[in-house]
Amino acid sequence: MRLVLLGAPGCGKGTHSEWMVKELNIPQISTGDILRDAVRGGTDLGQQAKQFMDSGALVPDELILDMMKERLGGDDAKNGFILDGFPRTVAQAEGLARTLAGEGQKLDRVVRIDVDANELVGRLTSRRVCLNCKAVYNVSFRPPKKDGICDACGNEIIQRPDDSEETVRERLKVYEDQTAPLIDHYGNQSLLATVDGNQGFAEAQTGIRTALGL
Repeated sequence: MRLVLLGAPGCGKGTHSEWMVKELNIPQISTGDILRDAVRGGTDLGQQAKQFMDSGALVPDELILDMMKERLGGDDAKNGFILDGFPRTVAQAEGLARTLAGEGQKLDRVVRIDVDANELVGRLTSRRVCLNCKAVYNVSFRPPKKDGICDACGNEIIQRPDDSEETVRERLKVYEDQTAPLIDHYGNQSLLATVDGNQGFAEAQTGIRTALGL
């Protein structure tokens, strides 16, 4: 199954990807994680992307498309994948379609998780991430057992620079301007299913299962 999870930052794409990976036995491919690894590793791509990420802006399409084409060619993605954070623009969506078509493939479903803007700001500014294993916490409703320490590996957890309130609001504006058009793009292809992400995790999970026919 080849899936895209669509929604504004903080809507829960990464959280829901966790159970979907286990149940569907396909990898989650997160552009954000790949980019942050590149920044930490000091690669050419990472250096180019850092200036955009720090300001909350989108990384240019040509950088993302080259990186994702290589990743989708991995052995673990041959039977499907869950794309989290990609595509972010209509141009990226068209590039993805061309890449898949070149391999005789196409998307099966696009699941949009819809959450109110004020709820998103609260979620993101409360989010904390482990520096080591990338586990995600929320100090408001999913805190670690020990303040500032990851439950899974015992390393420090931090607020990412792009989760400050100023940057969060800029990210949401960028989403509305550049990524929200994907709703119509995929809707017109009869690929889109929308799930209410304002409700609890279990309810949203049920909605996603229904959208995927699970």
